[in-house]
Formats: sequence, structure tokens, C-alpha cells
Amino acid sequence: MQRTLLIACVCLFLLASVSWAGTQDYLDRYEDRVTEFRLDNGLRFLVIERHESPVASFVTFVDAGSVNEPRGKSGVAHVLEHMAFKGTPTIGTTDWDSEKPLLKAIRKVYTRIRRLEAASDPREQKLHELRDKLATLREKAGKYVESNEFSRIIEQEGGVDLNAATSADYTMYQCSLPANKAELWFYMESRRLKAPVWREFFTEKKVVLEERRSRVESNPIGRLIQQMTATAYSAHPYGSPTIGWTSDLKNLGPDDLQAFYDRFYRPGNITVAVAGDVHPQRIRDLARRYFGSLSGKGSPMPDHVTKEPKQESIKRLKMTTVNQPAYARAYHSVERGDADAPVLECMARILAEGRTSRLYQDLVQDERLASQVMAFNGYPGDKFPSLFVIFAVPNKGVGLDELEKGIQSELDLLREEGVDSEELERAKTSIRAELIRRMGSNLGLAKSFAQAEAQLGDWQRVFTYLDRVEGVTPEQVRRAAETYLRSENMTVAELIHEDEKQTE
Repeated sequence: MQRTLLIACVCLFLLASVSWAGTQDYLDRYEDRVTEFRLDNGLRFLVIERHESPVASFVTFVDAGSVNEPRGKSGVAHVLEHMAFKGTPTIGTTDWDSEKPLLKAIRKVYTRIRRLEAASDPREQKLHELRDKLATLREKAGKYVESNEFSRIIEQEGGVDLNAATSADYTMYQCSLPANKAELWFYMESRRLKAPVWREFFTEKKVVLEERRSRVESNPIGRLIQQMTATAYSAHPYGSPTIGWTSDLKNLGPDDLQAFYDRFYRPGNITVAVAGDVHPQRIRDLARRYFGSLSGKGSPMPDHVTKEPKQESIKRLKMTTVNQPAYARAYHSVERGDADAPVLECMARILAEGRTSRLYQDLVQDERLASQVMAFNGYPGDKFPSLFVIFAVPNKGVGLDELEKGIQSELDLLREEGVDSEELERAKTSIRAELIRRMGSNLGLAKSFAQAEAQLGDWQRVFTYLDRVEGVTPEQVRRAAETYLRSENMTVAELIHEDEKQTE
């Protein structure tokens, strides 16, 4: 399910020494093992052969995330992802013929409730009657539900890693199975894409609301990051949280899921990657048999995505907590295809990855201003211009103003003096090592290749990105610091202890 806030940002990458032989060395290893094909309806497939063990991983990559949600429907991509495991007309039900009319009635009644609630003078008595009717229909429909049958079938056949994730930029579904169960995956996934059923919708929506409560509303740092992002983006949809705003989530209905699904879960907007002990012709045959009749040719027409206006001055927000204070700052940066993307990634690692990083040595080790510090680029997504974020937790007794001065001093030094070749090489080594770690598993291969194919147009971009990283120079890092780490381009978010707030 959806990753917790910042999970993609706080991971520690491998720092082992990794020699670099160039992109061609990696491409030579994979070109003969990757087969690409596209069905007539536009659905793309990548088959990556790895015959070391009799297992395979399957990834369905949908090129749509929270950035694609209509205004007022935040969270719909994530709720849909949750609902994807609820089954089909033949999976997850004991009697579809009896369940189907009840689900249809539920959608109609809920639509009437929403319209009445939105009226200037809602009829409370009628609303009460409709809500009672909805509860009755849900109870009747629930009697036909075989909860978690989809997952149970997969797991009974040896499946693992059954999961999904929604991000700002995409939605991804994954599973690993014994290689001789490939046809089972094709059957299950094709049924799910052809005929999803929004059963147990209100139960699952409650789960998502509870997820939001625990991750954001009851988590001071989660609230801080959410508000910082919403403040940094005044126009672009990256300002809305992937998990959704509470009021939007409460207002979502099954029809909203269906509309999003119909628009974005088209064959031309989906890429499937299969990695493991599989044979391309067998996968091609299964793909045609099970996915060839998937309707909705082509990809959705691209929406106009509002361009974020240039930030002209520093933005600040303060929140209070009874727990640990925290400090974050975000700078507007670039999308993943920009020439400065690898430069900013190197800069983030130089600043805050590992014990040899600048901010760690200065703030944590020497000055003891912070107990934790990190930096990362590409938040909350990187399909569009994103944020370069610095996050720190002060040590006990250290004020956030003092911590801010320590961070600013290190950034000023970076802009003035740049970086040396040794620390830049450590950053490059870290990036290479992370790639090698991902390539070590079928699932890592399938996920990386599917995303590059879907959003960059070529799975080989997974490796050509390393050439871009390798070409980063110390002067480029210094120039990027000058270009992006400017105060007028910055949003500062402070989580202040209640006692400290009272003394201001």
C-alpha cells in the first residue's frame, strides 16, 4: 500500500566501492535478455530473462498517480489501489448474481446522499432515511463477500510480494510467483483489469482514512511535511497529498473510482514487466490470450497540468508539537529528465548521506546541533519539477533558529567553495551501488525497467542515467547550489515544541 511519507527519502544507500565500466557494459548484460512487445490495444510488455532460479516477478505499472486526480478528488488514485485487491465478478464473491444489483443500488443511493448533502437546504429527514438504506444495502451485500480471496489464491500457489503502491506520479502493482505459475498471474491480473468490482468500498475508505490519521494527523512530522509541500506548491497538483485531503476522502464514492479507472487504466497507459525464469514467447502467448481483449485503446489524452509559478520570496510556516521538534526546508528544483537532476542527486548525498557527509559531520558529529539530518531531491515526485528537501531533528536543548543557522552556514560554504572530487566520487559510488542492489532481484529489475519504459520511453534509461551521473563535475554541483539553494526559492517548515512557542 502507499508508502509512508518520506520513506523514499530516508533510505540509506549502499556505500560499497563499485567500479564503473560505463553504460554499455550494463546494456550488454541485459540487451539479449530483454524482450519488448506491444499488444494491438497498446499494452506494453517487457520480459527480462533470469534463469538462475525457478521464480518470476510481475509488475503492472500504471502511468497515473495523485498528480492526475481531478480537483476535489484527492486520494482517489490511492483508494483505487486499495480496492484493486477486492476481486472481480468471479473472485471475492459467493454469489455475483445476487451481489451485483446490491452494489448498483449502493452506488445510486450514495449518489443521492452526496447530492442532498451538497444542497443549500438539505432535507435532514430524507438524508437520515437514505443513510439507513445505505447501511442496509451494505449489510446485505457484505453477506456475499469472500474477503481477501484474491490474495489468498495467489498466496496458496506460492505467491509472495503481493503489494501495491501509489505515488504522486504512478501506481504500481507487484507479485512474485513460482515461474510455472505465470499463467495464474495472467489470469488473475487480466480479470482484475477487465472487470474490477468496488465491493467493500466504504469499509476500505475507512481504512484509508485511518491510514491518513495515523500517518499525518497523529504524526507531527507527517503533518509538517504535508503542510510544507502544500505551502511550497501554490498551483501545481504536487501540493496535494497522495493520501488525499480528509474532506475529499470522505466525499469519494464508487463512481469517482470508476471515472478515474476508465480514464487512466487504459492499455496504452499500462506497462507490464516480467522478470525471472520465463521465456519470451510463452509470455507473449499468455499476454495475447489474457490481455488482448482488454478494451480502451490508447492512452488518455494528457491533461493540462498547471505550471508552478516562480517563487519570488521565502515562505515560512510554524506548527507546534508536544513531542520532538523538527526542521525542514524545501527548494523548487527540476523534473527527472532535466540535465540538473543527477547533479542535485549527487549534491543531496554529499550534504547528508552517511557519516562522511557534510551536514552529518558538522551538525551531528562536531557541533551536536542535530540528532538526525537528511537531504533528498525529487519529492513528492519527479515527473514534473519537484523539491529538494533538507530535514533535521535538533538535539535536546538546541533551538531551531540555531539549527537553521548551522544548515545555512554549510549551504553557504557549498555555494562559495564547491565540492572536492573525493566527496563527489563517494556520491557517484553510492548511486551506482543503489542501482546494482536493485538489479540484484527479479522484482527490482521489473519495477525499475517498467517505470523507465513507461515514463521515459525506454527501459535502457535506467542505465544511461548512470552516464549522466558519471559526468557530473564539482563545478556543476557548485552552480546547482547557487541556482536552486536560494532563499527566495525556499519554503521553511518548523515543528516547535509548545513550551518554546509560548515564550516567543
